[in-house]
Order: sequence, then C-alpha cells, then structure tokens
Amino acid sequence: MNIEIKAAPSSDRPGKATPEASIPAAQLPVVPSNDARCADLELELSQMRDRWMRSEAEVANVRARARRDIDETRRFAVQKFAADVAEAAENLQRGVASLPPRSEREPEIVTRLRGGFSSIERSFVDLLERNGIMRHDPVGSTFDPDLHQAMDQHVSADHPPGTVLQAWTPAWTLNGRLLRPAMVVVATAPPTSRGPRA
Repeated sequence: MNIEIKAAPSSDRPGKATPEASIPAAQLPVVPSNDARCADLELELSQMRDRWMRSEAEVANVRARARRDIDETRRFAVQKFAADVAEAAENLQRGVASLPPRSEREPEIVTRLRGGFSSIERSFVDLLERNGIMRHDPVGSTFDPDLHQAMDQHVSADHPPGTVLQAWTPAWTLNGRLLRPAMVVVATAPPTSRGPRA
C-alpha cells in the first residue's frame, strides 16, 4: 500500500501568498483607534448623564406635585363641613335680624337677648375667620361671577351697571376657594330714551 505524503504549503516559499494577503483591504475589519473609542465613550457618558439629569428633574417634579396635592388636601379637607358651618352662621344672622327693632320702651329682657345673640353671632364669625372661612359682603362692589350669583336686576340711574345693590346672602370662601356664592341683586342701566324721528 503506497501512501502519498504532501508537504504543507509554506509561507516562506517565494511566489506563494498568505490567505491574509489575498483579502482586499476594504474587507478587512476596522479596528477603531484609541482616540475614536475614547470619543465614543465620552459621547455615551454624556448621553447617560443627560438621561440621569432628566430623570432627577422628573422625580423632583413628582415630589413637588405630591407635596402640593397634600397641602391642597389638607387646606380643603373640611370644605363640605365649612359650607355647612357657613350656612349655620347665615341662619344665626337671620335670627338676629328677625328680632324686633329697638325701641325705648322695650322690655329689658329683649334688649339683653338682642345683645347676647349679636355677641354670639360676632364671635362665631370671628371663629370661622380664624380658621380660614371668610364672609364677604358684596353690596356696593362690582358683580363678580366667581363670587356672586345674580338673582335679580334693578334699573338704577344712581349706580353704574353691574353694581351689586343688595345681597340676600353673603359670599363665603375657605382659604380663598368659594364655598357659597352671594345671592345678589345687580344694577342695570336705565333704558335710553329716543327722540321722535325726523
């Protein structure tokens, strides 16, 4: 049995090209230089820093919004109760107003009752004001749809149009937020008189 042995090609032989030498330069893998790799890493670091700063700002905004919501909830948690208390204050004021007018010959008990009810009503309203529940008397002011509800209109030449002439009830606010609008009567301008046509 004859076995033929072939010699392995040697790169030292003249005239024979190595496999790497036969590949064109355009197809060889490009190895980035250290400067290019460093620039890529700096760009990536800059992008990551930008994303991190944006996320930190978003977290700060979420915290601020949550803090505002908590403060808002704390300030207005008693809104329904405050509206009911304002109605009680109005009823107390109506009770004081319904007492008979003062006269020189009225019994002393009526005078004392009037003074006592007036004092209670004043101290009750002061207590509400200390807790952020404010009563606003709109008479003489300009009609404000955020605070007033027009119940009627009266023609008046003595007041500018839109002036509140009478308030059936005052306006009530809780820390600046409307609880109950004032029921008001608003002035309107008198109709203009036109002369006969020529």
